[in-house]
Amino acid sequence: MSRALGLLLALAVGLAIGLAGAFVQAQRLLVDTTWGVVPIPWGVLLVWIALVAAIRGGTWGLGTRWAGWTVFIGWLVSTIALSADSPSGDVALSGGGRQLTYLLAGVVIASAAASLPLPRSGARRRNP
Repeated sequence: MSRALGLLLALAVGLAIGLAGAFVQAQRLLVDTTWGVVPIPWGVLLVWIALVAAIRGGTWGLGTRWAGWTVFIGWLVSTIALSADSPSGDVALSGGGRQLTYLLAGVVIASAAASLPLPRSGARRRNP
């Protein structure tokens, strides 16, 4: 597969994760405890795990950090587009605290995952 085609695929994966994540991130499990109801935001965690896995998979698969940054850019573009008002006034990502945490922490986690170096190949490792 050519590098340009791989980068286009990485962009499409990032766009898809952003599209699905805009709706999945709001999912949570409410657990009754003696202290009250505790919300567990499993949707946000699922999207962040998928995003990091796609970024690292793209980086390793294409052998360049550009692939990871391309997945990140695709996720960021679709997430920002879905947080803007549509002509009918609908918003997929509202401006609440949970959605702001999803966006800001997602940017930090994704940029950290895209910045990690590539793993060394087995032939280049030195034995101690």
